[in-house]
Parts: sequence; C-alpha cells; structure tokens
Amino acid sequence: MPGLAGIVRHPWSDSDRSAVEQMLARLTGEASDPRGLCLVPAAGAGVAWTSRAGSYDANLPVWNETGEIALLFAGEHFADATEARDLRSAGHELRDDGAGCLVHLYEDHGDRFLERLNGTFAGALIDKRANKVVLFNDRYGLGRLYCHEADDGFFFASEAKSLLQVVPRLRQLDPRGLAERLVCGCALQGRTLFPGISLLPPGAAWTFRPGQPVRKATYFSPAAWEAQTPLPPEEYFAALKDVFGRILPRYFRGPRRVGLSVTGGLDSRMIIAGLRMPPGQLPCYTFGGMYRECEDVRIGRQVAQRCGQPHQVITVDDRFFPRFLDLAQRCVEVTDGTMDVSGAVGLQANRQAREIAPVRMTGNYGSEILRRYVAFEPDGRPESFVSPGLYRDLRLAAETYAAERQACPPLSFIAFKQVPWHHYARLAEEQSQLAIRAPYLDNELVALAYRAPKGNLLNKQLAYRYTVETDPRLAGVPTDRGFLDPPPLVPRKAFALAKEIRPRIEYYLDYGMPHWLARADRLLAALDLERRLLGQQKYYHFRHWYRYPLSGVVQEVLLDPRTLARPYLDRRRVERIVTAHTRGTGNYTLAIHQLLTGELIERRLIEQS
Repeated sequence: MPGLAGIVRHPWSDSDRSAVEQMLARLTGEASDPRGLCLVPAAGAGVAWTSRAGSYDANLPVWNETGEIALLFAGEHFADATEARDLRSAGHELRDDGAGCLVHLYEDHGDRFLERLNGTFAGALIDKRANKVVLFNDRYGLGRLYCHEADDGFFFASEAKSLLQVVPRLRQLDPRGLAERLVCGCALQGRTLFPGISLLPPGAAWTFRPGQPVRKATYFSPAAWEAQTPLPPEEYFAALKDVFGRILPRYFRGPRRVGLSVTGGLDSRMIIAGLRMPPGQLPCYTFGGMYRECEDVRIGRQVAQRCGQPHQVITVDDRFFPRFLDLAQRCVEVTDGTMDVSGAVGLQANRQAREIAPVRMTGNYGSEILRRYVAFEPDGRPESFVSPGLYRDLRLAAETYAAERQACPPLSFIAFKQVPWHHYARLAEEQSQLAIRAPYLDNELVALAYRAPKGNLLNKQLAYRYTVETDPRLAGVPTDRGFLDPPPLVPRKAFALAKEIRPRIEYYLDYGMPHWLARADRLLAALDLERRLLGQQKYYHFRHWYRYPLSGVVQEVLLDPRTLARPYLDRRRVERIVTAHTRGTGNYTLAIHQLLTGELIERRLIEQS
C-alpha cells in the first residue's frame, strides 16, 4: 500500500542509504507496485516510497521544473477540478492531475500550501533552496507516520515495522501502549505499541534544517472549527445538501475504477443518492456471510437496484477457515498490530473487492461525523488474562481515556482522536488491499458538521431526508435496524422492536453470550442454533468459529510454550480461557482476539524484524 520511510540525519553517510533500503523492504506492497528511493544528501534526507500503479501518488518523487524541490506523498488530495487547471494557467508543468500539482502549490504558497490539502495523506518535502525537509500529514492524523527521535537522526515511516527493522532496540512491547490497546483497542495520545516510537500528531508540519533542532509546528487547529456559530436547522440542512453534493465528484475522479461498498445503513445510501451516477456506471457490492443473506446484503442490493447500478455479494465462506491463521498473521503485520485478528475476515473480503474495482468508496465515518457516534470505550476484561504487573497500566489506560474525552468537544474528540487512534486499524487493513475513499472526512463537510444545531438533527432523520429529497427512488427503503416505514398493517413500534430484537439475539449467540448461556449452548449443540439464527446482521461469527472450526488454531497458538511464557500474561488464566471456550463452557471471544493478536505481534513484528 502507499507508504513512506526515511531518515533525516546530518551529516549524511553512505551507510544511511542501506538503512533506507532496509526500511523500504519492510513496507507493505505487491511485487509489481512502484517503489523507489529519493536521496538528497545535502539536505541530510533519504526517503523511500511505495505506491500503486495508476494511483494519485504513483509518479514519485515529484520535482518542480528546476529540480530544486522534491515532494514524496502517500495518500490522496481531493481538490476541485479547477485546481490543476489554475496551476497550468499560472505556467506550471503538470504531468497529470495527481500529486504533481502539490509541489507547485508549495512553490506558490510556501508552507501554507498544507492548509489547502484535503484528504488522508502523509508526505515529505525537500527544498534544496532553503536547505530544509518538511514532514507533514493530514489534519486528522489518519495518514500515519511513525517516528523515532534519536541522538544521531530522525527516523520515520508509514509502518512501524520499517523502524523496527533498522533500530533493534525498539523491538519490544511498551507496557503502557500494550495496556491501552488491551483496554481501549488502541494506543492513546500518539503512543504506539513500541517504546521510543510515537506518531506524528494531526496536522503536523515538522521542519528539519542542518544544525538546528526540529521545528514541530502544526498548520491546523480544531479551534478554528470549534469557534463557528451553529446554524438554524433549515439553514444547516440546506448547507449540508449543497456541500455534500458538491464534494462527492472529487472522490470519483481519476483513471481507476471506483466501487461503492453499500450496506443496510444510511451513510453509503447518502453517497449513491447524492452522486446520481448514470445507470450501470457504479459497481456496488456488499460483504456477506456463509449462513444466510444478512440485512446488509438484502438492503444493499435493493438500494443499488433502485438506483440502476450493478450489485455483487462478496461472501466469506468455509474456505476462510483453512486460511485463517495466514490471514491473521498478515493482518497483524500489515497493520503493525493495530488491527486484531478479526481483521482477517476483512482482509479476505477486501481482496475480493479489489477484483471488482481497485478503489473502494465507503460510508465510513458518516455516523461519527454527522451523528457524533463514539465508537470505542474502555473495557476491563483484560485483567482476566494478564499478569498483575500490568494492572497499574490497565487502570491508567482507562483514566487516560476519560481525561481525553473530557478535554475537548465531542466532535473534536471523534475527528482528531478517535479517528486517528481507533479507526486507523480498520483503514490500514483495508488499504493493504485497495484504495479507500471516505467523503465524510472531507474538510468542508467536517467544518460544516461543527455548525450543526443542537437537537433532533443529530439523528438518522436528517440522513434519510437528504437521501429521499436527493433521490426519491430510495424512499421507503428501511435500514438494517428497522429505521423508516414498516410494511402495511404493521404497527411502527412492533416493526422497530422486531428489527431490534434480531440483532440482539445474534449478539447473545455470538460475542455477547454470557458464560452460563455458553454452557447451555453446549447442551443444545445438536440443534445447531448458530446456523439457524446467526448471520442476520453480521457476516462473521468468531465465538462460534473459535469454538468449532478454528479451535485447533486457538489451541495451537495460545497453548504454545512460547505464548504462555510472555511476561505480561498469566499462564494459568490463559490456559483456562482456551479450555473453557473450546469446550463450550464459557465465552471468551474478545479475550482470544486479544491473546492471538498479541502473540502474532511478538512473532511477526518483533521476532521477525
């Protein structure tokens, strides 16, 4: 996938090239992906890069006409179509409408060109004239750069494994980062799983010059959006219609085919409604499971058909089980341990989606940005399997999370903390297979979301109203949770309750099954309730899978003496968890996720670096 890795060091030596080459070798990518090095010894910089053929960032490095300014870029910048035209009118030479325009934006606007960028990205700019190097990322920090500051230089990379490759002392787990991952699902406050490796903060513009300390500046502050005045309800809705309709075409430009992953929710539906693509031009698909068609599939197909677009179902079937361990290892490796092993399902599904279109348009972040949905909270269950030496860090993780929630307005917590800390894991897994575009993180749309009036507009009614007013063909299509109109003669409350009961039943048969019910489930195994009832809402079912088809993998990995000897694990508790789950006397699905992920981090990232 697109990525950067490099070193800034003064003076530059011949051995640094070898180190940058080693960092490049550890970046995730296919053998056919474009990749290379950009070395500027006078500036003390060496940057490796990898991208995909035909992508926005494919033609790297980008130089200006005089060869004095180089830009390395990983990601995409979504601008209006007029930007490239204006640059050509100003006399700049553009090879295409990709990242080549960015170096010319810098020529015209200096470091303030970063304020114009819109998308998910990270980059390095080398200016020979000013003898400086600038590292930067998007204002949300979702374009991740891992950093290590040493006395003899500054190391950075899109993937932590590149740093582990060339700095051996970093190859260990940081107790605080590990505890935060166990409790919150991710490291917090720019920390990572590895000591001495931190994240470039959101909206960063860090400048390096020979003989000077690094200047750690930011080009954007959430305060600029927080200070806006809320709009009256109808003005806000009119602005939402205008902005969303205007930004969507940005995300469908370019030479590569774009597919829409459509679900039973409203966020992907707003995209297909607002785009109004001619019939047959937008390939749509939905991820489905092995037991039956889930609500996402049924409703996603209906949405696509009403809009005249083709629809396919990408099914995760029994062939997944023999490949699970390989996929889980790959998932942990490509995401640097941020995504747990359940991402193995997404890895396989997104690999199949790439055959439909190399770019995936997604409704991700719609609920978070437009409806203030907080997607992660602390979980106290890790104490059931870690050693007492980690208890203090577990408690500190929960306290840190609480402090961060209180430190800023809800939307700022979501956009600038939840998105880069929590949502990055899923994005990294997806981006390892295909390009991801998410219009709900468009700068204009997020800025507008800060102006939402308080009250009932922060709910699904707003999304539904936008959808049906923009494309009346979608009126009356329900969501996967029973939102919208019931069938004739069916009371609305009864319809909504029935729709709500089904996902709850599925939850208690899967992740949420209490231990007492798990024991009863063992006695009722002959009824095969999972195959009869699972699959209404989700297309993956790890409680059942860890109990039956994947039980051998669970036992092989977690009862291995290497695993049980990890200093932060309680050996006896781990053995009890594995035995209880695989025998059907308890439900430890989430604990097994954590344990498998932790062990694969040790094996794939620390021991193999």
